[in-house]
Amino acid sequence: MDDFGLKEALSSLTSESVIEAVLLVAIAVVVITVIQTFLPRLAQSLGGKLRLYLLASVPLLRLMVIVVAIVLVVPVLIEPSFENMLAVFGALGLALGFAFKDYANSLIAGIVTLYEMPYRPGDWIEVNGRYGEVRHIGTRAAKIVTPDDTVVVIPHSVLWSALIANGNDGTDNLMCVTELCLQPDHDVGQVRSLLRDVAYTSPLVKTWQPVVVNVSNQPYGMCYKIKAYPLAPKDQFAFQSDLVTRSSEALSNEGVRFARVPPLVN
Repeated sequence: MDDFGLKEALSSLTSESVIEAVLLVAIAVVVITVIQTFLPRLAQSLGGKLRLYLLASVPLLRLMVIVVAIVLVVPVLIEPSFENMLAVFGALGLALGFAFKDYANSLIAGIVTLYEMPYRPGDWIEVNGRYGEVRHIGTRAAKIVTPDDTVVVIPHSVLWSALIANGNDGTDNLMCVTELCLQPDHDVGQVRSLLRDVAYTSPLVKTWQPVVVNVSNQPYGMCYKIKAYPLAPKDQFAFQSDLVTRSSEALSNEGVRFARVPPLVN
């Protein structure tokens, strides 16, 4: 597409059309700001699955507003003919393709993310060794907050190569696995029953979800894994701490001692 085609496409620009386009963009910015501010606050006050659905709708609504704004602004600035549209979008595509190749890669991955939804706001995910709650999904990247309250920005382009582990996958069910390693001189069946009772009596457990206690024999002792669901994904660390604290007390009362796990050898 030559320069003449692009100049011809922009020849219909007037001060009125520019002002109208600026107003449309300003309205779109205001609508996006309201969506990104109001819906997360409303979601936090509701909780449950409705909270997750509202948080997941934020990036979709933002993308819809952007698309509508582009559809409305472009005909205002240029005469909506096939040749003019082809000239403008061809020039923009060529320029952006060279200048923002990596950014465009993340944008395309962001569109795929919004469509396939491998993670949503409110999901607890692990990507490249980073684990945290998805707080924001933009067109280029997602932001997660780790248990240490660190914000990690993950470009959507990692979708092409990284493994993504999603703990709750758009629901409020997140399984917690709490591991305890004990010295082998005890009744395994009794300890399994004891740990199951400890989990079911936790104030943070979903009693309507199953509690499973698995055991494995290791060279240094018997290792138990308590698999249970906290009331909300955000309660997972308080829940695990509660299980460890009360399990230690219950095991101590039965004379069962923790094993001394040898340090890892590189």
